[in-house]
Amino acid sequence: MSKVKIGLNGKSILVTGSPGFIGANLVLRLLREMTSGTVVSLDNMNDYYDPKLKEYRLGLIGKAAENSPVKHVFVKGSIADKALVDELFGSYHFDIVVNLAAQAGVRYSIDHPDVYIESNIIGFYNILEACRHYPVEHLVYASSSSVYGGNKKVPFSTDDKVDNPVSLYAATKKSNELLAHSYSKLYNIPSTGLRFFTVYGPAGRPDMFYFSATNTLAKDGRIKIFNYGNCKRDFTYVDDIVEGVFRVMQGAPEKATGEDGLPMPPYAVYNIGGGTPENLLDYISTLQEELVRAGVLPADYDFEGHRELVGMQPGDVPVTYADSKALEDDYGFRPTIGIREGLRKFAEWYKDYYIR
Repeated sequence: MSKVKIGLNGKSILVTGSPGFIGANLVLRLLREMTSGTVVSLDNMNDYYDPKLKEYRLGLIGKAAENSPVKHVFVKGSIADKALVDELFGSYHFDIVVNLAAQAGVRYSIDHPDVYIESNIIGFYNILEACRHYPVEHLVYASSSSVYGGNKKVPFSTDDKVDNPVSLYAATKKSNELLAHSYSKLYNIPSTGLRFFTVYGPAGRPDMFYFSATNTLAKDGRIKIFNYGNCKRDFTYVDDIVEGVFRVMQGAPEKATGEDGLPMPPYAVYNIGGGTPENLLDYISTLQEELVRAGVLPADYDFEGHRELVGMQPGDVPVTYADSKALEDDYGFRPTIGIREGLRKFAEWYKDYYIR
């Protein structure tokens, strides 16, 4: 589908889920790149993981905003609060909306389904309704590689059937894509969904494996390696994710009329993944080596003595592997940062933040 080019300067932009991991890094990028305009961050600062990490990211945003010509406004609140969402859209008349707010985590969704329905379904519906009543140039939203479920065919393509989610989290993300498609069709809202593949990096989410494993290893504990290490993940460094989002924001699906005289949905979905699935054991070895290099772990650290191979977790899948060719074709971008470079940056940040 052809794209409508959108300049960011002078625009009013909403980023939900900032100061979350991806959201904070995106806002920092916007504050660096834009020369005018307004960026509004919306987040409820919940305690799914340590809020101090979100406050740290918000502090980075605050410092960046001091030296940016862009106006930044942080609003503490939830996308599930319809009155708040409507008030923000009415006040700022957003040109571009990037919805990254969501309850994340596959395993957490097994025991806490209600928060996923509230944020990922009701919250996203509120965003769509606001985009309907206060028209936007482009809605960009986070989907997930989890929508591929137990698909055996790799690499995963956006043309693949994704009707068999293996977790509630995955089901809510697929629901987002379906809701966005219907709103694009009914109300001619340009929307682009992005299926992220295992995002990692400095100041990331502590519930992600690389981060939780580091916390465990730093306390001399043993890490559990699921499926006995027979997993492959398309790990994607956060800067690559942000680069993809940044480019997609500036190219909206073009509005067009079909043969029936009705709007064709200006709708698209893309994968953003590293494109080279890494064996989990290799990833862990690289992580441990970089933690030693950064001084988080001692030089004589016993790797083997701190590993325990266990079976598969409910809701997990053995392989994730992105076919990101469509993103490269339409936006000229593919992820380039390998796990050695990415984990080195994480290890150095971890040493500075937690150990000093």
